[in-house]
Amino acid sequence: MKTLVLALPLLFPLPAISAQSPPSAAMPNENALIIQLTIPAPLPEVWKAFTTKEGLATWLAPDVTVDLRPGGDWIVHFPGSTGGGKIISFIAQKELVISALAPDKFPTVRAERTRAAFTFTAVGNQTLVRLTQTGWKDGAEWSAAYEYLASGNGQLLAMLHHRFVSGPIDWSKM
Repeated sequence: MKTLVLALPLLFPLPAISAQSPPSAAMPNENALIIQLTIPAPLPEVWKAFTTKEGLATWLAPDVTVDLRPGGDWIVHFPGSTGGGKIISFIAQKELVISALAPDKFPTVRAERTRAAFTFTAVGNQTLVRLTQTGWKDGAEWSAAYEYLASGNGQLLAMLHHRFVSGPIDWSKM
């Protein structure tokens, strides 16, 4: 995941992203990584881009797996690694919750996972996408993963934004 995600700011202008940590809607005293971004597209289009294989492949990576059901995969296949996770739950056009895989360079965090809840809110003809990632533990690896994903997940939402500003990515040109 690192190679693709870190190269993206060079390819796409990044919109302003709101990130904060804590507070959260999570349990008291629990750290939460919260990132939100308004996407310039109607909610049904953003939901489809986020929760279908065809949609996800238009902005995140050419090789993805989406099985939209509890226990299903929401996986991005990068060369030599995978990102994403298992779907815990979803409410159509409102929320997608996954048991998130951290990058391979954080093996403990990857094995134990965090909870990533993406919420989708219509704001006129745009969509507010908010990520609330919880389940963080204490320790150097957890802190490093948090910092890495604060940037990486911000870039993830920026890529979604770019998809609706500039159109689907033609992966054959990358």
